Amino acid sequence: MHCVSVEFEVRPGAEADFVARVAQQAADSLRLEEGCHVFDVWQGGDSPLRVFLYEVYTDAAAFEAHLGMDHFNAFDAEVADCVADKRVRRWEEVRHGT
Repeated sequence: MHCVSVEFEVRPGAEADFVARVAQQAADSLRLEEGCHVFDVWQGGDSPLRVFLYEVYTDAAAFEAHLGMDHFNAFDAEVADCVADKRVRRWEEVRHGT
């Protein structure tokens, strides 16, 4: 499995629109992408300007396919002005035990 975490710092005043749009993006990803298994959206309890995404894909290729999807590209363009900062991290599963 391939995990992706995304941390957004949203511009003040844009948080409600951003969260609504990212929630739709999560639903679209789960509905349209066979390789997307988890797409959780979290908002900072101490700051509504911080939004965290936790995504799990079958493998890195499934995540790369996600980046090429029309719904992802539309989302990315639509929220660009809402985002002050964005950090994407990729994680690979560590297998343990048998």
